[in-house]
Amino acid sequence: MHRYRYCPVCGAPLESAVIEQRTRKICPSCSWIHYENPLPVAVAYTQNLSGELLVVRRAHQPAHNEWALPGGFLESGESPQEGCLRELREETSLRGSIDRLVGAYHRESAMYGSLLVVAYKVTVHDGKPIINHELYEADFFPHESVPEINIPLHRKIIEDARNHEHRHPC
Repeated sequence: MHRYRYCPVCGAPLESAVIEQRTRKICPSCSWIHYENPLPVAVAYTQNLSGELLVVRRAHQPAHNEWALPGGFLESGESPQEGCLRELREETSLRGSIDRLVGAYHRESAMYGSLLVVAYKVTVHDGKPIINHELYEADFFPHESVPEINIPLHRKIIEDARNHEHRHPC
């Protein structure tokens, strides 16, 4: 996480000040204010037409070697929906369509700081995962056979998506 010591606009040393009831870094020369905003992330709760859930085993930090849902950081200029489908495609070569929003979540990451995570339910109509360098493996599993997910937020997304499915069967 980048901690500013100097103003990125004019180069003057930053000072701390209380602005909008929060301590923030501010430039005394040009009045630039450092707002520490969360990084946007999109996650795909992905099912195939058989209702099996796609999970991936991560090859890098954070959560190295852990089973997870596909996802990643949004790029500038793309919507959360576009980023969700792009991350799914980049990681697994699968193309899907977004069915609905599962939820929006906040998470603190030791590696990246504050994250705003937007999760979508995605349906893949055909194909098998072909992984990229970010993963060790990926596959669809029946819900009762999904490998253990140790990332608390990903467990919460799965729980929220399943609770919605039980309340609103298709």
